[in-house]
Amino acid sequence: MSVWTFKGGVHPLTKKFGRKASIEKMPIPQRVHLFIAQNLGKPPKAIVEVGMEVKTGQKIAEADGFVSVPLHSPVTGRVVEIKKQKHPVTSRPAEVIVIETTGDDEWIKLNPAKPYEQFTPEEIVKRAQEAGLVGMGGATFPTHVKLSPSKKVDILILNGAECEPYLTIDDRVMVEFSEEIIKGGLAFAKAIGVKEILIGIEENKPSAIDAMKRVGGPLGIDVLKLTTKYPQGSEKHLIYAMTKRIVPSGGLPMDIGVVVQNVSTARAMYRALELGEPLIERGLSITGEGVETPKNVIARIGAPVSELLDFSKVKDEASRVILGGPMMGIAVNVLDIGIMKGTSGITVLTDNVVKKGTETNCIGCAMCVRACPMGLEPYLLYKMFKKRRFNDMMDTHLMDCIECGACAYVCPSNIDHVKAFKTAKNVIRALRRR
Repeated sequence: MSVWTFKGGVHPLTKKFGRKASIEKMPIPQRVHLFIAQNLGKPPKAIVEVGMEVKTGQKIAEADGFVSVPLHSPVTGRVVEIKKQKHPVTSRPAEVIVIETTGDDEWIKLNPAKPYEQFTPEEIVKRAQEAGLVGMGGATFPTHVKLSPSKKVDILILNGAECEPYLTIDDRVMVEFSEEIIKGGLAFAKAIGVKEILIGIEENKPSAIDAMKRVGGPLGIDVLKLTTKYPQGSEKHLIYAMTKRIVPSGGLPMDIGVVVQNVSTARAMYRALELGEPLIERGLSITGEGVETPKNVIARIGAPVSELLDFSKVKDEASRVILGGPMMGIAVNVLDIGIMKGTSGITVLTDNVVKKGTETNCIGCAMCVRACPMGLEPYLLYKMFKKRRFNDMMDTHLMDCIECGACAYVCPSNIDHVKAFKTAKNVIRALRRR
């Protein structure tokens, strides 16, 4: 097999500690903490009140517009609280529904549940929204929106790159649930009317490559082996590596005839169609030097982070808990929050692993320029940020930054470019709203 890649990027230690850990099913939690805002776009609207009894799979928040998806109860229980809590992604107060489990699952499933081949393209798109499906690689963009392109699409890519260090859940899902992924991928292809399906997997996942080739190969699905490099799984870079097509600045993959879906999202699509299950659970890795036994688990959405950490036993020297991986994940210091649809892992690091150092002046080494997969000049953007030249940052393509952290990773001056760029983007968006 050829090895496919893109220009730029970095090569952090992969540290895939859990690559051989089979997926375990987490016990149903006694309480779930559900942020209502779990999708990119407009959050759904809560339709439950404190004291209401709910069943597993029951809709508890309904979609509020096209770029929105509903939220479903992951347990059978009673709504005990609706409160405000700091959202780890936005850092702003957001509504949380707390449900106390009262018994075993009593399901409310989506009907009809039948083989994916028996659904029309329109029914597949509708089911994706009804099931609350979002991109499960972390972006959480509503799946049904991607399945409704306004332009002609001829290639579907299933993203199995999983380029973040530590994370191994997609690797294990491909090994253990390859048939479900392929069926979900075929449903995606039917919905958008494409015949060519490609699967991209980094070369450090040989078992996943073999599993997907074994199931997908006879169906004409090509599996491409990708260079192990970060951020290989970024949508734009994955597309370029696999097709040599370039998504234009400010554009979308459909502008060049491509739709990308994560492999775990494909599995969720299969389960929504053939089993009638809305998205109430997901797979994730519990990993890092700060846990005794790295694991891959399937857990209910809203399960407290603290319970997941107890399942893998946190070491005394653990010092940082990150939702996601160390490059693009979000550090949290409150552990009673629930995991979300986009939580691909919980990474626990120790003091000796966490990068330390005081920020010093930029030395003009241009290492950040060589590392930037978007071809930007992070050092220049950062200088503009320090002088609050936000318009100049816009003109220098700030909004093309994918916030991958490659620049900060290689910076010898310990400059946190990404933090600055996120702040600048928020300022620019606020000025636009005015």
